[in-house]
Amino acid sequence: MMYKREFIGEFIGTFILVLFGCGSVAVSVLFDAHQGLFQIAAVWGIGVSLAIYATRHISCAHLNPAVTLAMVSTKRMVSRKMPIYLAAQFIGAFTAGLVLYLLFGSAIASFENSSGIIRGTAESIGTAKIFGEFYINNGNPNFSFMLAAIAEAFGTFLLVLMIFSLTEGCNLGRPDDNLAPIFIGLTVTSVICLLAPLTQAGLNPARDFGPRMVAWIFGWGQAAFPDQSGGFFFVYMLAPVIGGQVAGLLFTRVLEPLMKIRKEDLCCCGNDKSLKVKEDVK
Repeated sequence: MMYKREFIGEFIGTFILVLFGCGSVAVSVLFDAHQGLFQIAAVWGIGVSLAIYATRHISCAHLNPAVTLAMVSTKRMVSRKMPIYLAAQFIGAFTAGLVLYLLFGSAIASFENSSGIIRGTAESIGTAKIFGEFYINNGNPNFSFMLAAIAEAFGTFLLVLMIFSLTEGCNLGRPDDNLAPIFIGLTVTSVICLLAPLTQAGLNPARDFGPRMVAWIFGWGQAAFPDQSGGFFFVYMLAPVIGGQVAGLLFTRVLEPLMKIRKEDLCCCGNDKSLKVKEDVK
């Protein structure tokens, strides 16, 4: 298969990310293992960092369709690789969701029985959220899908902007390359802490759609896609892509040129200083 290495890297990385992230939600819902939003957000961030460390030398570790599309639109990746990256990400996320169901399926059934939840009903969103995000379950009945879409777009905008800023060589203020995955993970943690009370902070179309399909297959049915007006597509699929595109455009058209000018200024200052030292020595 063409681009086999890239497919394997994106598949494994997205699998790791979703396994640890959705796994943290699963143990919180089923066993009260995590107390508070920050603990779940921290596990998501750790999962992202580990996934990047594991695969960045194989596929550059995009692990998110919004990131891949932003890389393509800003000409940081050739477009012919895009279908391979996207396929690997969605399949990796789906596989992670499947593994989680195999691990926790009996625990989910027991939890539903003890709580009087019938799978497939609106109440079963309480367990379906192990797999996908549900902005309509945030406790605010007046929270519209438009506002949810804006929140998801903004969150993904922040994430992609930080990824560009932390990995582009023109940014002299970025941390060492070996530390970049940690800071990207911290960005994910921070964005989740900010937006999860509104939308559960998906920020990644593959992370949402793959596990959500697992829930749909294993009995949640319409409860996995309760918004019949298509809001879930706009909120968790389209909005993150738009947010990523805006971030890529902002960085490429505005921030990157400014960083390059600053880099040149610093280099010139350094050269002038070196010349002065040589003159003094003479």
